[in-house]
Amino acid sequence: MKIKTLELFKVPPRWLFLKITTDDGIVGWGEPVVEGKADTVRTAVEEMSEFLIGRDPGNIEDLWQVLYRGGFYRGGPILSSAISGIEQALWDIKGKKLGVPVYDLLGGPVRDKMRVYAWIGGDKPSDVAVAATEKVAQGYSAIKMNGTSEMEWIDTPAKIEEAVERLAAVRAAVGNTIGIGVDLHGRVHKTMAKVLIKEMEPYKPMFIEEPVLAENYETIHEITKGSSVPIATGERMYTRWDFKRLLVHGGVDIIQPDLSHAGGIWECRKIAAMAEAFDVAVAPHCPLGPIALASSLQLDFCTPNAFIQEQSLGIHYNQGSDLLDYLVDPGVFDYEEGYVKILTKPGLGIEINEAKVREMAAIGHQWRNPVWRNPDGVVTEW
Repeated sequence: MKIKTLELFKVPPRWLFLKITTDDGIVGWGEPVVEGKADTVRTAVEEMSEFLIGRDPGNIEDLWQVLYRGGFYRGGPILSSAISGIEQALWDIKGKKLGVPVYDLLGGPVRDKMRVYAWIGGDKPSDVAVAATEKVAQGYSAIKMNGTSEMEWIDTPAKIEEAVERLAAVRAAVGNTIGIGVDLHGRVHKTMAKVLIKEMEPYKPMFIEEPVLAENYETIHEITKGSSVPIATGERMYTRWDFKRLLVHGGVDIIQPDLSHAGGIWECRKIAAMAEAFDVAVAPHCPLGPIALASSLQLDFCTPNAFIQEQSLGIHYNQGSDLLDYLVDPGVFDYEEGYVKILTKPGLGIEINEAKVREMAAIGHQWRNPVWRNPDGVVTEW
């Protein structure tokens, strides 16, 4: 069996899908994308395809090593995301060829369902208490919201109070049995992050995500040591080499590798195993499409320290199409009492509606994240 063709589809709301077909007709799907840089990643995949055509798709480790190491320059969001989507599609092919889900090829399942959470509140959080109540009524046992809008390097007590009051309102609305993740999105700098987290502690967040930018390893370690709330990061980290530095020096409670950015399924399984050795939990980042989610779940089902899964159904980014629109059987992602059941079909466990993909690829997208500025005009983190 050899790789025959690679085909890319830029589909709304902000995704890039990859279809790899073998010479004997087996199809694998992947999701190689950086949000806002889909065309750049597309070009990287197309350049990598020159090496892939004619190769055995089953040699996943060797192909990954060549794509990662063989180009001299390595890592970063673009190259790692291109490799991630290719790798997902190769596992999809291997699972379909052998007639088993991917997790069966990675040691077998350790659970029969996976807890998921839903997003509320948008980029600049508002109406969060009402939205949280609605998600709980839909059966979710955990939610996540942005903690703040834009923040100054040193901001006002009023900004802190607003953020804490939103969290307090959500906790009052849903009670103490519901998990509340608070994403600071790297918008908060060191000094304000320490103040904000301390003020949020009484409302017992499930975790606080990206309290500062991920590259500030020393600050993450400092914040984690001083906080009783679990601290999470990792969505903007790539391959095990980034996570090695975080785990050895960063002192974090939860890592959040993105299977469409950090190197794919097998690479993230290696990252999760490293985290397990440091007694660190895993909550894969996934505000993306159905292929990325299916890949994440294949990891979750064979990873003992995975504890919750992000998913994008109804997320504020999904304008024009949503998570389930590209699936032949959307029922594979039915959520019951806050969990998704184990995927049982071969490969990634989903069947992509290729006709829908082609229809929507004709529309495409030009999604870009906003650029925010503080009142004085200085660019700030989105």
